[in-house]
Amino acid sequence: MKSHGRKMVAPIIVTAVTIIYYIIYFYALISAFDGALKIAFGIIPLVLSLIMICVCIERIKEIKKGEEDDISKY
Repeated sequence: MKSHGRKMVAPIIVTAVTIIYYIIYFYALISAFDGALKIAFGIIPLVLSLIMICVCIERIKEIKKGEEDDISKY
């Protein structure tokens, strides 16, 4: 079980770093624009963050099932 825990660390760290990047990058874009563009650029990081979280959850489920090397299926 400990080996599964170690394998779950990388996807969680990558997800966290990517979400932080989205927030910082798009915050810079939001501060540069006004009106409707501000709303549009605010929705983009939210959607990308939700997608990253969903992908991370799926990857954790795969690791728990024992499918660490799912690339070998293709």
